[in-house]
Amino acid sequence: MLNIISLVLGIIALPIMLIGLIPFLGWINYLVIPITVVGAALGAASSSKAGRNLNLIVLVVGGFRLWMGLGFL
Repeated sequence: MLNIISLVLGIIALPIMLIGLIPFLGWINYLVIPITVVGAALGAASSSKAGRNLNLIVLVVGGFRLWMGLGFL
């Protein structure tokens, strides 16, 4: 059950993160990071690793985009 919730959170965060890749919309990734952290924590508590891995990938890409854009670009 926790893995399903984690997957849902990752699937919700993924399109938001993709929008945040557009120039001058990088600040949207500030919304993505808390969602993916919660999803990764739920995925880590479950027996399956799919939800955790999805959330970690979205978290890394969103965090890298924030770092490259200095937090707001």
